[in-house]
Amino acid sequence: MAEIFNLTDILVQINDTIHTMNITFLSSPLQLHFDEKSNAPMQISISLLVIIITFLAFVLRKTRKRVEKPLKFEIPFPEASQPNWKGKRLTVPDIYQPEDPENIYCYCPSTSQLLGKFKSHSPEEIDALIKKAEVAQPKVYNDEKFHLKKRKFLRTLSEFIIKNQKELARVACRDSGKTMVDASMGEIMVTLEKINWILKHGDDVLKPSDRPGPANILMKYKKAQVWYEPLGVVCAVVSWNYPFHNLMGPIIAGVFSGNGVIIKCSERVRWSSEFFINVVKGALKTCEIDEDLVQLVCCWGKDADAVTGNPRLNHLTFIGSRPVAKYVAKKASENLIPLVVELGGKDAVVICEDYLKQKGIDTIAKTILRGTFQSAGQNCIGIERVIVCGDRENYKLLIQKLKEKIDQFHIGSDIDQVEEIDMGAMIMGGEHFDKLESWIEEVSSKDQGKVLCGGRRFIHPNYPQGHFFQPTLIADLDPSSVIAQNEVFGPICSVMFAENDEQGLQLANNSEFGLGGAIFTADRKHGFEMARKFKTGNVAINDFATFYVCQLPFGGIKGSGYGKFGGEEGLRGLCNEKSVCFDRTPLIGTSIPSVIEYPIKNGKKAWNFVSSMNKAAYDYSLHGKINGIYKLAQNAN
Repeated sequence: MAEIFNLTDILVQINDTIHTMNITFLSSPLQLHFDEKSNAPMQISISLLVIIITFLAFVLRKTRKRVEKPLKFEIPFPEASQPNWKGKRLTVPDIYQPEDPENIYCYCPSTSQLLGKFKSHSPEEIDALIKKAEVAQPKVYNDEKFHLKKRKFLRTLSEFIIKNQKELARVACRDSGKTMVDASMGEIMVTLEKINWILKHGDDVLKPSDRPGPANILMKYKKAQVWYEPLGVVCAVVSWNYPFHNLMGPIIAGVFSGNGVIIKCSERVRWSSEFFINVVKGALKTCEIDEDLVQLVCCWGKDADAVTGNPRLNHLTFIGSRPVAKYVAKKASENLIPLVVELGGKDAVVICEDYLKQKGIDTIAKTILRGTFQSAGQNCIGIERVIVCGDRENYKLLIQKLKEKIDQFHIGSDIDQVEEIDMGAMIMGGEHFDKLESWIEEVSSKDQGKVLCGGRRFIHPNYPQGHFFQPTLIADLDPSSVIAQNEVFGPICSVMFAENDEQGLQLANNSEFGLGGAIFTADRKHGFEMARKFKTGNVAINDFATFYVCQLPFGGIKGSGYGKFGGEEGLRGLCNEKSVCFDRTPLIGTSIPSVIEYPIKNGKKAWNFVSSMNKAAYDYSLHGKINGIYKLAQNAN
């Protein structure tokens, strides 16, 4: 029995088993001694070494996970996030109250309950906050343990989010009016995905990137790389529609890439943003990272120049409207601040004739409803136009199915889970509602479509001051109508018919926007062909908006902006892409030939030398290369 447990015998048995399996391509033997007394050699194949190396890699990975184990920390949640919270309701809900112009009034769009009052940051305060991040950034990045700390920070943050999903969702819902389900999908899930994608792939993305180097064979002794180093302080001016994710996304990428991060949140979600930034700072502090690295600023529009034109910034991302983007770009240009702008979209879903025939109406109807009405339509990559191609009978059936479902929608507030709600409130009411109602009225008055349901604001019996808008369905929408050409950013489902797929794609491209879009077809090859012709920055085939969850670079073309954030390109975009070249070996390096040394002694010979070098390096024919090398040698001295 003792022999069974002899290490040498066990290894021999493993080796014999491998050879019995006839894995001949791994059968190169090595001589190893396991028993010094007997000096008995044994044959151990490279296969066994592979097993040992794999085992060691597994152990190292487990060790790394233990080192990166998330830490626990506690942040008290605000009282307003608790179920059945009773807060004062504003008679006229608005972030700006004329009797108190210095304060920002944050309130719940569903219930009009006051969440808190906050001072607008002054230009001096904004500069001081940015300076804090500027001072902290080099100290944090140059910490020899930063690589470990930043990974632990993300794991700690992820763990906190997972354990406090419901509480975090409530905070987002109080400030945005959306439903808990919408918050879970659009706030929590996408944030966890971003964290875990960066943990899995971020190090590979930011490690030095080997490049092919020169095409010139005479310079192949040079190695070329791109190094990715933090820019310094990066800023994101984020929109209000997803208060948790829009704040967390830039912080996750910015901290991981070694930058200081400034978040300029919307005044409309200042209350939740203050809490979310405290969560981030709590995680930073717990992981022994200077919490000054991340700062939140919020101010009235009149003071926004102190952010977008601040010379301390090294990069700026702006998410918002086109008119504001033009002004932001002008201010950023004064200090040559690199800028990425994402300006919304008018995303179209093109449903090819073959898809409806094969998949039926129910499947696509579910996708359209989720893509249109999630977060009450306040999605930059939500579905704003539905284009059905080729089959009028299926077109009519789809509209019928959509109307049937929309008529059953329940509107309200489910933050306290006192009722089943399909769609919540919108963050902006007032003038935005006036605009939507006027556009819908124009469609009816000009006979540009059929308004089958909805079309105006909804006065909720329990929350009369809430920002609710009826889910709306418009069929046969005229592509030239104002509602077909402008981003509605609301719960409006617009459906059009196209005679064929080609015309459907033409309708989809007939827009000033170019952010995202979707194609539904039963033929993958046809889907790829359609996607190539789709004039947008992002396309999903047989789905909607999942390109965002897939961590691809995100951004649009045309009126939807320029530049990308997210994915590999987004992470590297927060870095100085430093080009570095060096000798592959210290034995070979660059020296200046005497014939071209200054002062040049013989201009004709110098010319012959350089022109021969070009011929030797770049002539396409072998004869030309040989001739070039020969003349190069002739003129070398």
